[in-house]
Parts: sequence; structure tokens; C-alpha cells
Amino acid sequence: MEKHVHIISFDVPYPVDHGGYFDLFYKLVALYQQGIRIHLHCFEHKRSQQEELEQYCAEVFYYPRQCGHKGFSHKLPYIVASRTNAELEERLLKDSHPILLEGVHCTYLLQDERFNSRKMVLRLHNVEYKYYKQLFHSSHSLFKKMYYLNESRLLKQYEESIANKALVLAVSEQDSNTYRKEFGAKQVATLPVFLPFSEISAPEGVGCFCLYHGNLSVNENEEAAIWLIKKVFNDLKIPLVIAGKHPSPRLQRIANKYGNACLVADPSEQEMQDMIGKAQINILPSFNVTGVKLKLLNALFNGRHCLVNEATVQSTGLESACHIGNNATAFKSQIVQLYRQPFAEEEIRLRKTLLLSTFDNKRNAQRLIQWLF
Repeated sequence: MEKHVHIISFDVPYPVDHGGYFDLFYKLVALYQQGIRIHLHCFEHKRSQQEELEQYCAEVFYYPRQCGHKGFSHKLPYIVASRTNAELEERLLKDSHPILLEGVHCTYLLQDERFNSRKMVLRLHNVEYKYYKQLFHSSHSLFKKMYYLNESRLLKQYEESIANKALVLAVSEQDSNTYRKEFGAKQVATLPVFLPFSEISAPEGVGCFCLYHGNLSVNENEEAAIWLIKKVFNDLKIPLVIAGKHPSPRLQRIANKYGNACLVADPSEQEMQDMIGKAQINILPSFNVTGVKLKLLNALFNGRHCLVNEATVQSTGLESACHIGNNATAFKSQIVQLYRQPFAEEEIRLRKTLLLSTFDNKRNAQRLIQWLF
């Protein structure tokens, strides 16, 4: 008998043009390959409708996100209140298929009594209140700081209120533990992210530059890039490439002041993967300790040496595959040491042991199916 599932996505999950969409899209592919009939519901804002999704889904529906003042609520976080839609709710009520909620963003249904007896699974991408608290600390705009702080406050109350209304599948043990300990969640498990990578493609030998990559329109990523330029590479005679989407004029100005820094704006997916493979060191400091860093996994599957701080790898189990430093001096020292050090077969073997058994899309899809049905 056919198995059907509704998946509610906080955004259109294709193209996969930065880390936040890896899990969304490749989960669809993996479930489709297991014979699941997917009814996909996407909230649409800045990303257009995509025919590619119809290859994997029985149906794809799009709903406008209620942006600006229409999406604000005194009681609900903006990321939730802006993703409510009566048409979606009526459509879901026409059958009894299980519902996979992609992110806290899509959990408004958990407040609706009509769905009390429905099988619901929440895919937790972040402990959102912590993520927004960290955005508050990294933002320079007073308006944004006020928004992030208020959203974090609302999210903490909201996440606690929904923690026992669905099975929660977190992307990391750390996030699972937060929901258990802080919110008293009873049904929580960890399900690794779904990835496009099925083998370690990291090249042996020596690359020719250091690389920081990420969505540069995100405050935290911009701050990490500026920290690397000003505090780490300021007196090193080693080239640093900063690559990613939508760099700000501020970041462009700062990069232009340093002769060893090069900014690559809006590279294609292929160009980005090419840079990850050619770099000698993928350098990925983070100021955010929630979720899983998809750019780190990309670098571990496809790049040579990875240099990170503890926040990037905390509670991921990936520490042994990375070089770790926690201040600018430690980063400088590691960079000088690693820049001429060939990336060797033994490191590839270590990554195979650490990564391939955990990030197995087929096995993880089968686990998800058991939870859904």
C-alpha cells in the first residue's frame, strides 16, 4: 500500500544554493527513492516556484508568506505567525496522512485543535531562540537588535509550549539535549542532516589558498569573515579567499584594503565546490553553537584541511577530523603549520569512518519513515 506524507517547508527548498536547503531538498529525494508519495507545501517569499520539485513530489503547493506588519503577532514569533495559511489547513484536513513540519517556522498547526489527533513530526533545524539570541549579539543595526531580541524571547516561550506536541527530530545531539533539559520534551531523537555527498572527495596533496565560505548576507558569517581578514590574516603572507552570497559593501571595502584577501561574490554552486576542493585550508570559525554547520560537512566531504573553533564542532562528533583554535593567535599558528602540509590518505580514511555511516541518506530516510508511519 502506498505511503503518503505532507511536508510543510518554511521556504522553497530548491535551488540548493546554501547550507540551509541541503536537508530540505535531499530529504525529499531520499524519501522519494524509498517510494513515499510526498505532498509538499512551500511558503514562498523571495524564492520562485521550481519545476525540479515535481520530480520527487506527487504534488507541490505554494503559499505566500505574510511578510511585514501582516506577519507580526504579540504572542507568536514572527517566523511562525508569518507562515499561517487557511488554504493550507483546509487542504491538510482532507486526509489523515502524517505531517512533517520543517522547522519551528512551520509549527502553527500545533496550536490548532483540529490537528490534535494527527501524526505530526517536527524537524528541528535549530534551537531557534538561541539562534536569534546570537543574531542579536552579532548585529550592528539597533532596529535588527531589537527585533532579534524580541523574537528570541517569543521563541523561547513558544518552543517550550510546543516541545511535547510532536515528535521532535533534531539535527544534533546538542539540540536534542536542549529540548529535553530546558523544555522537558519527552519524544526527542537525533536524525542527521540529508546531504548530496555519498563519498569523500577531498583531494590529497597541497592546495593554493585558504577559504572561508558561507552566505555572506548573514550577520554572523560577515563578522566571521571580517574577523579573519582583520585579526588572523592581517600580517600573514598567505592568500585568503572569502566566497559567498550577497556580500555587503562594508565587507567588500574591508577585503579591498588587504592585499592578501580576495572576495568572490555570488559564485555558482559549481564554482563554490571547485574552490572548496582547491583550497589548502577551509577555515570556518563560528559564533553560533546551535544546529549543524552544513558548510563544515561540505568542507569535510570535499576539501582538504579544516580549521575551526570549538563553537563550530561542539557536540558534533567531528572534532577529530578538524584542527581547532579558539583565538586569532591559535588560528595564525595553525594556518602557518598547515599551509605547506600535504593532505594525506590517513585523513581521508578518518573522514570515511566518521562521516559515511552517519550521513547515509538511505538509512536515515528509512529511520524517518518508521517515525512517520
